[in-house]
Amino acid sequence: MKKVIAGLLVLISGATGVWAEEVALLEFRVGQESGKRRVALEFLEGDAPGHVENFKKLARRGFYRGTTIHRSFPHQLMQMGDPLSRDPSRGTVGTGGPTFTIPPEIRARHEKGAVAAGRLPDKINPTRRSNGSQFFICLDAMPSYDGQYTVFGRVIYGMGVLDTMSQLPVDSNDNPVQKIEICSVRILDRARLPEEQTDAEIEAGRKPLRWWQRLGSILDGIF
Repeated sequence: MKKVIAGLLVLISGATGVWAEEVALLEFRVGQESGKRRVALEFLEGDAPGHVENFKKLARRGFYRGTTIHRSFPHQLMQMGDPLSRDPSRGTVGTGGPTFTIPPEIRARHEKGAVAAGRLPDKINPTRRSNGSQFFICLDAMPSYDGQYTVFGRVIYGMGVLDTMSQLPVDSNDNPVQKIEICSVRILDRARLPEEQTDAEIEAGRKPLRWWQRLGSILDGIF
């Protein structure tokens, strides 16, 4: 029944010339696991239109593919989106981004599940412009961040996935020891969003990659 309703919504939106609401589907891979873990986000178009437009543009270009979560605090926050995180050396991770920043759109609060843009500190960034690609997800409400960063989205589902990954061991720079890679970020109509993974599906995906799957993953990262 859900698929029938979703199909009707897509047909109606196409017939009336009204675009359906867009959301983002992020797929993560932890270490050498065979499966991918899904997290879905919705956008706060009214609060941060510039940030939403930029995120969608980068996602459609495949900018985030192969980047990793580079800061993780258990049950609190996970940060990602740095193109330098593809480098195994990790020496400059957390300092990268595209060749631009985004004017602040500081309106929404840092509630549990909020998606916010990263930025440099006030001392060197007094106008609070956002990094062009880095963002973080609040795993719990973080009211001390209100008025400091631009919130442009929130989690639809996958909070359990994020919280579980946040508890993996990190190094002295809060970078997960085991690579947590963004395999893809897809922008799609909400009506076409896959259902949330069950615990059994996630557990089944924790089996190690076979050699041909590892080869496919390497080739996918190159092309």
